Amino acid sequence: MRIAVSGSIANDHLMTFPGRFADQLVGDQLHTVSLSFLVDALEVRRGGVGANIAFGMGQLGAKPILVGAAGQDFDEYRAWLDRHGVDTQSVRISEVLHTARFVCTTDADHNQIGSFYTGAMSEARAIELKAVADRVGGIDLAHIGADDPEAMLRHTEECRARNIPFAADFSQQLARMPGDEIRLLTEGAAYLFSNEYEKALIESKTGWSDEEVLAKVGTRVTTLGARGVRVERTGESPIEVGCAQEEAKADPTGVGDAFRAGFLSGLSWGASLERSAQLGCMLATLVIETVGTQEYTLNRGSFIERFAKAYGQDAADEVLPHVVP
Repeated sequence: MRIAVSGSIANDHLMTFPGRFADQLVGDQLHTVSLSFLVDALEVRRGGVGANIAFGMGQLGAKPILVGAAGQDFDEYRAWLDRHGVDTQSVRISEVLHTARFVCTTDADHNQIGSFYTGAMSEARAIELKAVADRVGGIDLAHIGADDPEAMLRHTEECRARNIPFAADFSQQLARMPGDEIRLLTEGAAYLFSNEYEKALIESKTGWSDEEVLAKVGTRVTTLGARGVRVERTGESPIEVGCAQEEAKADPTGVGDAFRAGFLSGLSWGASLERSAQLGCMLATLVIETVGTQEYTLNRGSFIERFAKAYGQDAADEVLPHVVP
């Protein structure tokens, strides 16, 4: 099963200020703030929803096709993804804009000042899925993740026009989208991904009830944080899968992307919804144990051993032939 993963591609520049922002602010001068902070740490991490999900699928050997836009500074990032099993040939490279970038400074109280530069991500709207499908011999499922809003709408409309099954996954873009756009991106989706809060927000903004949303999509996948995930289909009993036991809690950033990577990998192998959800939860556990969204390493033996411990030996035996990191 060929799965195209569309979504943002970005670099994160994370800095640490050893003092407190509050100590540098003068109450009656907040209308004319001009400050510079001397930071004592800088971490540059690879990120972006589309790239994170594709990386996770590549770690499992699922051969994802990444669809997104980046700048001419993408060469090193592209090489990293290529080495980890991601097809990056459908990434559009902007001639004038840099890859999207998040720059954030965190102080000693964990307050943050950040900026997000959209950059080349805005050119994702120029990507045509037909060209991607022609290059790889067809697309069996298009995952439409958080990206340039116009790109998300275009990809969804093209999937409908070309009868390509698609997964709707608004993620960070849900907050800015009006109800009519959410309805356009949702109706007819083969899969709808969200967390519990996003689930409620979808229903609030569209005016659709829980049952109405479920009737408009094939499968609804709702992540439940530490409780795992619930998978629903109209007329069927919900499937609930718990999280695998983590060995540490280092950083929750990217956990949702890792779940989607595992779930989509399971679908690409023809696994059941339950088994796909288990794969997603197991991969998410690896990410929460690691600082950074793409810094984890998947060891086949350890992964299968932990998968068996969490979900049973029969489940592990079923996924074992497919896990090829």
